[in-house]
Amino acid sequence: MLQIGYVRLRDEGSTQETAALKAMGCHVVRAEEPGLSGGDETAVLDSILDFIGSGDELVVTRLGQLGGSCRAVLEVLRRLELRGATLFVLEQELSTAGNGARALRAALEAVAELEPAGLARRRRPAEADQILALQRAGVGPVEIARRLGVSRMTVWRKLKAAVEA
Repeated sequence: MLQIGYVRLRDEGSTQETAALKAMGCHVVRAEEPGLSGGDETAVLDSILDFIGSGDELVVTRLGQLGGSCRAVLEVLRRLELRGATLFVLEQELSTAGNGARALRAALEAVAELEPAGLARRRRPAEADQILALQRAGVGPVEIARRLGVSRMTVWRKLKAAVEA
């Protein structure tokens, strides 16, 4: 099992969070630096979620590291589940491995119902024809993802689907 730490660098406390993740035993710690991702405030997190493997664990110090709303955190949980990975939150000692997963999800869903709509960050859908046109023009998958504002995994999936069709 690979443990991947994730932290958003926002203040001087972030270095302590990074140190805590390393002390916890995270094999890799990735940091999100606001403003350096070309306007995408979660580029590093998206990259982790695109490539985390089955049985791996994403480790954060606080749930707030995953997003500004419960809907955003639920989306991270959904993506982790799709990949067969789990989440561990250091400060609250919460984990989506085992029995705690359903309780955590239920609590987040209850709070999300109270949140005003539209707070969750939504990616715009990428059209397969846009992706294929850029690929035919010689643009690589990483650049296609950047230009269209989607994850690299989305680009790869659409390209694979086009080949299989």
